[in-house]
Amino acid sequence: MACRFILQNLSKRHLLHSAFASRSASTLVLAEHEGGSIKAQSLSAVVAASSIGQDNRVSLLLAGSGSSLQQAAEKAATCHPSISQVLVADSDKFAYPLAEPWAKLIQLVQLKGGYSHVIATSSSFGKNILPRAAALLDVSPVTDVVGINGTHQFIRPIYAGNALCTVRYTGANPCMLSVRSTSFPVPPISGDSKSDGASISEVDLSTLDEDSIGKSRFIKLSSEETDLPDLGSARVVVTGGRALKSAENFKMIEKLAEKLGAAVGATRAAVDAGFVPNELQVGQTGKIVAPELYMAFGVSGAIQHLAGMKDSKVIVAVNKDADAPIFQVADYGLVGDLFEVIPELLEKLPEKK
Repeated sequence: MACRFILQNLSKRHLLHSAFASRSASTLVLAEHEGGSIKAQSLSAVVAASSIGQDNRVSLLLAGSGSSLQQAAEKAATCHPSISQVLVADSDKFAYPLAEPWAKLIQLVQLKGGYSHVIATSSSFGKNILPRAAALLDVSPVTDVVGINGTHQFIRPIYAGNALCTVRYTGANPCMLSVRSTSFPVPPISGDSKSDGASISEVDLSTLDEDSIGKSRFIKLSSEETDLPDLGSARVVVTGGRALKSAENFKMIEKLAEKLGAAVGATRAAVDAGFVPNELQVGQTGKIVAPELYMAFGVSGAIQHLAGMKDSKVIVAVNKDADAPIFQVADYGLVGDLFEVIPELLEKLPEKK
């Protein structure tokens, strides 16, 4: 059982402040979009925002340029009933999600909107932007939140997820949070609840300081064309570890994932060995996943890796070491040689239709 530490320093002033905050809460959600659609993890941030308070007004901030931004804004206006406003920053400065222009944008929007909370997901997008924006606003962010108990009380993991810490934010507004998308699943939304769309407003960028946003520039985007689902939102994940021994052998994991319609994951050891690129790393310093089925082949179960996948609904582990830590969290475990198990699975599983 995870330990829980409660850090509290309550006074009548804090209690009165919390009561006032619950009545006047307003949240700005930093959203990612791609191909004219809002990313699923950004909707999880909206779910987190809606749990802050009943009367919380949620605004979604989108930035980018071109027609895909406008398409994303239109879809965002009807994608969740909690969203009351969609703010759109349309400029070539936001063609790529660089930290400097985004941080200045958040500062600009905050000064005009006076939000009580600013929320982003604990993705590479959120981890890149939130700290810089918090520094500009002179506040301390609360990171990696997995639970919300009120307007200023949150739960976050510590010690690689082996303990949960309940913290109370006592700083100035805005209270800035990064949340784990896997901890705030998006429930199915009926068509009736999406009938009234949120208003869409353009952000006035005339006062944006251009001198302070040119400290980094976009070079290129490297990505591989694949039909496999995204690792962060896949229902099934197949992960390989160092025991696969080479990039050539790791292709067995990719073939198995293709048959299952699953995403491919890897341990840090496999990434460091050059078997796969680092965007496939699952763990404390990689991606946090919580699929319906997580299959681990040749994964020992280091604490840093377990922190990124132990919330999976069903965990299946294959390892020839019967004492591997992965078996302590696995629902189903097989002590065996993965070089025998995977080919047999590939032979017996039907082709994906």
